[in-house]
Amino acid sequence: MKMLRLRKKQHLVFLLCVWCLVVDLSKAETEESEGGPMEKTEQAALYSTIQGFVGESWNGSYLYPDPCGWTPIQGVTCDMYDDLWYVTALSFGTMKDNSLACSDIPVIRPQLFELKHLKSLSLFSCFTSPNRYLASISDEKWLDLSKSLERLEIRSNPGLIGELPSVITNLTNLQSLVVLENQLTGPLPENLAKLTRLRRLVLSGNRFTGRIPEVYGLTGLLILDLSRNFLSGSLPLSIGGLDSLLKLDLSNNYLEGKLPRELEFLKNLTLLDLRNNRFSGGLTTEIQEMTSLVELVLSNNRLAGDLTGIEWRNLKNLVVLDLSNTGLKGEIPGSVLELKKLRFLGLSNNNLGGKLIPQMETEMPSLSALYVNGNNISGELEFSRKFYEKMGRRLGVWGNPNLCYNGNEIKNLSHHVPFGVNQCKRIKADKY
Repeated sequence: MKMLRLRKKQHLVFLLCVWCLVVDLSKAETEESEGGPMEKTEQAALYSTIQGFVGESWNGSYLYPDPCGWTPIQGVTCDMYDDLWYVTALSFGTMKDNSLACSDIPVIRPQLFELKHLKSLSLFSCFTSPNRYLASISDEKWLDLSKSLERLEIRSNPGLIGELPSVITNLTNLQSLVVLENQLTGPLPENLAKLTRLRRLVLSGNRFTGRIPEVYGLTGLLILDLSRNFLSGSLPLSIGGLDSLLKLDLSNNYLEGKLPRELEFLKNLTLLDLRNNRFSGGLTTEIQEMTSLVELVLSNNRLAGDLTGIEWRNLKNLVVLDLSNTGLKGEIPGSVLELKKLRFLGLSNNNLGGKLIPQMETEMPSLSALYVNGNNISGELEFSRKFYEKMGRRLGVWGNPNLCYNGNEIKNLSHHVPFGVNQCKRIKADKY
């Protein structure tokens, strides 16, 4: 009898344990399914923002249990703050797979600026009909994002016209500001230097005018790209203070004056692209102090001067050197043979004379493109058959009236004959 009671008690204890386990598992599953709830005001601001860009037909009714739960919204990234979901990144457009497609007439609604933890905002190819979309946003709204926004990217919007709001310089937490290939006009904001946390500043492919503002304080900047605008005036001397800079691209503008000596302080710079401007005053010798340079592109400027004042051996990391159409005179110095890593050498359309150095073939093993066309180089090309085969059409020597080639070196290789160059004439000795 006692044994029977003991077994019943054991059975009851077992059932109770099983029941507790089921309850705990059910509770855990419920908590997991719910995740962290999203604050109602945050969810309302997010939905209204999306409807502004995507269209009123979007309502998010398919989302469960919330926009950051099991079925997250495409183009939306969330994170937890105090056990609640908040939006940290929004991406609209067709740049990435994980982006929300914009409607034909998108609207930037004020609710966007109520997302108090928003760190990243990307707008790609959303605005196609000309309108001053950015100007419609009050300064106060932009300032609502000043504590959180770290990355702002506005790219490829042909309908985005007007000026870049100066209040953007108050978004002092920005680490990346990319405003690329829009139709924005007017001057650059004067107070860009207030964005002291910037690592990347790209404002290329717009219609900005005026001078480049001073950039004191941007000591952490790694990339500065203001190319393909209508900027004018000289380079600010403060550009020499960007000692962390890796890439500087100011090409395709109307910049003028001498290259500032302060460039020598850019010890970490790997790319300097100033092509298609109006710089003058020759090559500043301080360029030779930029020992990390991999690409130096200064073509289509009014530099003038010669190549002999530069200690080319200091620039041993150069892979690309393009000084085409810069008004250079004199001869190509033998010191360029120190550029062992150089692959592309562009010296076309200058006033260079003398002979083309034959040792380029052996002393510059990486050279695969050489353009000296449109100069006054004279004499005989003294390269081997193997060199002509290697270079092919990447050897540009035409437009040098007093230059010729040795036909014996490339006999039976008619397709490797240097384009636009005549074969040297041999004077036969008179027979007596």
